[in-house]
Amino acid sequence: MSDRTAGMTVVPAARTRERTLSVITLAAGEFHAPSLSDFFPPAVLFEGTPFELDRLMLVRLLMTAVLVAVFWLAFRSPKIVPRGLQNVMEAGVVFVKEQIADEVLGKESGKKFLPLLATIFFTVLFLNFSGVIPGLNISSNARIGMPLVLAAIVYIVYNYVGIRKYGFFSYIRHSIVVPDVPIALHVLLIPIEFISTFILRPFTLTVRLMANMLAGHIMLVLFFSATWFFLFDATAWMKVFSPFSLLAAIGFTLFELLVIFLQAYVFALLAAVYIGQSQHAADH
Repeated sequence: MSDRTAGMTVVPAARTRERTLSVITLAAGEFHAPSLSDFFPPAVLFEGTPFELDRLMLVRLLMTAVLVAVFWLAFRSPKIVPRGLQNVMEAGVVFVKEQIADEVLGKESGKKFLPLLATIFFTVLFLNFSGVIPGLNISSNARIGMPLVLAAIVYIVYNYVGIRKYGFFSYIRHSIVVPDVPIALHVLLIPIEFISTFILRPFTLTVRLMANMLAGHIMLVLFFSATWFFLFDATAWMKVFSPFSLLAAIGFTLFELLVIFLQAYVFALLAAVYIGQSQHAADH
């Protein structure tokens, strides 16, 4: 046994993976630094089946149910003059319509794609919001699955729109051939345009959302768990650092609220931009 492990209790790997990324777990009285293993907790239901659910999936299902319930409550009996929850949700839908759909696609196309863009915006928003809800403390968008699904939907839609309007080969040609440039430059530009349009777009959509939420919540747990450590586990002279780590944790929480909204906005905005570019691929 090495000097680093002498006198320490060996923790089984399965037990280590049980530590989910939640500030609430710190109440157990132990300090555990956040790690990527927090995003892959053990199965809670249906273990070993295709329908296996872990804590992160349950958070995802819970926030989806909350999203559906909020919309149902807001619009189950709509009033001409909205009040309360209906007013809030109408404001959200109007924001997506005016600032994303109409602004990028125009009123006619914006109306057509508003259901898709609103679904993307509110799905990302609600799934991200769980990251600052006590007891949940994690965004399920911090794991690649859901961002990848949303990016795949956008990828399928904008390519379908372009292929339907121009035909497959004409759409590909318009998307990757830059007009009015010297012929010799096409050798360089065509591969760049192809990779940018058909490979990097879904990749960047996925990674941007996942990486922002992953990094944000690791920072939150780091500062909140550091506060716990300084208060209860550290030596007496180190306790003076606890107010500073707590202030940093609160500050990052407020910043995370901004990131939660911005990521929903950016994802929906880029979806609209890609659809618009597919509709006007001939004007490349």
